[in-house]
Amino acid sequence: MLGDEIVSRINQLGTISETSEHLARIFLSPEHRIAADLIMSWMKDAGMAAHLDAIGNVCGRYEGDRLGLPCLMLGSHYDTVRDAGKWDGPLGIITAVACVADLNRRGVRLPFAIEIVGFADEEGVRFSSTLLGSRAIAGTFDESVLSTRDSSGLTMREAMVQFGLDPAKIGAAARARRELHAYVELHIEQGPVLEQQHLPVGVVTAISGATRLAANLSGMAGHAGTVPMALRRDALAGAAECIVAVEAFCKADDAGLVGTVGVINAMPGATNVIPGRVSFTLDIRAPADAHRKLAVAEIVRRIEAIAKRRELSLQIDVTHENRTVPCAPWLKTQVAEAVVAENYPVFELPSGAGHDGMAMIDVADVAMLFVRCRGGISHNPAEHVEIADADAGARVLLRLIENFRSGEEGGTA
Repeated sequence: MLGDEIVSRINQLGTISETSEHLARIFLSPEHRIAADLIMSWMKDAGMAAHLDAIGNVCGRYEGDRLGLPCLMLGSHYDTVRDAGKWDGPLGIITAVACVADLNRRGVRLPFAIEIVGFADEEGVRFSSTLLGSRAIAGTFDESVLSTRDSSGLTMREAMVQFGLDPAKIGAAARARRELHAYVELHIEQGPVLEQQHLPVGVVTAISGATRLAANLSGMAGHAGTVPMALRRDALAGAAECIVAVEAFCKADDAGLVGTVGVINAMPGATNVIPGRVSFTLDIRAPADAHRKLAVAEIVRRIEAIAKRRELSLQIDVTHENRTVPCAPWLKTQVAEAVVAENYPVFELPSGAGHDGMAMIDVADVAMLFVRCRGGISHNPAEHVEIADADAGARVLLRLIENFRSGEEGGTA
């Protein structure tokens, strides 16, 4: 049973942390390097050639029936958020390694190579820029990030040198499209849908794009006891109405739209003062770019109307925008075939969370397989996958690998 080995290694990797109180394995930290060395040892034990690339990605290669063939690339990330769970990222790497180890034990070589990548930085915790590992492989790494400083004042360039990497060689990590047939990532769902459906695995349709906005409302601060309610220009009450409006609008949508206000600050922030200024963030996601952009426009219009009616001035700016990444139909079909072959129904769902496929789309067609996680909890120490579900994901992935057909054979890429 592949699940036993996978869970054992998840637990082993989960002990590598900057503190014993909570799991934190941050990009280019000493713990990050220890984890990289452990993953490389597992890759080598599975019959792969393994190395650390120019950005710190752990890369393993299992040759096909001839040397130098294009590869099916598998992988996920091995960095974590702070106070993390053990499964987000590592499950995809460890499961892929277990599948290759199974092929190697049976002496199976395929008409393509298999490469597994443990991406060095997906979470973006240290330098506030996500997908650094996969962007390097996709050839879209933004070198301006090298000058970004962490909370201690260290630049990414300096941290790379301390780690034993040469920032000038990051370009060497980039791969050409001709080298890859496709990129497939197995990942925990990070949501409750599969659990509600009583299914261990799901086929991802797309990685939802995201728009993030910063809103600032300004009214008039005043004494909490002396300004009549009808004469107030309360920025916090206005922000509250805006937040409820966002929630109502997204709840009424039936096409996967989600909206979140994650941060709110009221000034001056005194118990007996009517808030004169309030800032809040908005995160809007949807599986289709056109739908998300229309939704953002409508949400902004509604916020503007609330501000006008309440006589509040409004400043609202886009701070981040990521496109939707659709999973390639020809590749998604093969994932679904593997699910059926393992006697599970095919259930399709979008990914609301971002993944390395958002960068890898620039160099290969992508697909994802989700594995059920208990309670839909992620980025939390309570993150958990049952052994049976880990095994189900591994069997589906192994089935996909052994029956994989490139885009030319399997359909239109």
